[in-house]
Amino acid sequence: MLSLFRKFKEGLAKSAKGLADKTHSIFRSQKLDANSIDELEEALFSADFGYETTEEIVGETAQAYKKDRTLRGQEVASIGAAVLKRVLEGSEGVIEFKEDTPTVICLIGVNGSGKTTTAAKLGSQCREEGRKVLLAACDTFRAAAIEQLKEWSNRLELDIVAGQHGADAAAVAFDAWQAAKSRDHDTLIIDTAGRLHTKSNLMDELAKIRRVLRKHDESAPHYSLLVVDGSLGSNSIEQARVFNEKFGLDGLVVTKLDGTSRGGALVGIYRELKLPIYFLGFGEQPEDLQQYQIDNYVNAVFGLEDEN
Repeated sequence: MLSLFRKFKEGLAKSAKGLADKTHSIFRSQKLDANSIDELEEALFSADFGYETTEEIVGETAQAYKKDRTLRGQEVASIGAAVLKRVLEGSEGVIEFKEDTPTVICLIGVNGSGKTTTAAKLGSQCREEGRKVLLAACDTFRAAAIEQLKEWSNRLELDIVAGQHGADAAAVAFDAWQAAKSRDHDTLIIDTAGRLHTKSNLMDELAKIRRVLRKHDESAPHYSLLVVDGSLGSNSIEQARVFNEKFGLDGLVVTKLDGTSRGGALVGIYRELKLPIYFLGFGEQPEDLQQYQIDNYVNAVFGLEDEN
């Protein structure tokens, strides 16, 4: 199995390659000029780091070059990594499991973001850590979502509670919590609907799920995580803002980072909303969901080697 850092590095290969190609070409000559700065800015913007972060990296690079005219691409990458680590300070989210009640993790977000597959992968990861996991298929708006989660549960040998297409999602969540408690499951992962007729209907359904869970446990769900498609880039910020304002979020899961050159998007989301990031998704296999770590992410994005 690939190491955690190597998984990050390979998953973010497109972003890393784009930045590395740019930074290595920028300082081939001994003279820093406007074109060099423009190239660096373009590379950072295309990776979707956002205006503020891009300007900080460019500004610190320019200052470093004034002091050292032999500055090269790898050193520029190190400057960028240092800036990112500063910007992302405090962004690591870690799930702390409950001891006397099932830990409830509710995954929300729009359709197509990867919620259902993330639910299964997270369940697999928790089981690998020795936890007893129950999945809840509460996206009753789409029959395909129920079947997809059932297929994943069979493949990964995870227990599941699923209602029929069109069933009351909150009732399924209620039944799932009762099942988790009675069968001694310590982790309940809930997949929710991502699209209804209106945004208000979606938010109302999510609020109802939260209300019925709190009839069992006043602190549930313990983690409400928004799953966002990393390939959407900075467009994910507004999506995250709406869900946070309407429902309240504990953090983020950023998926599909293996298929995009916009690997800097989560920087803008964190900088804007200060929501911690719990997991990153790099592919279709269960092990492709990785716990987010600042150093691994930053080093992989900038093509630097693991320091550990």
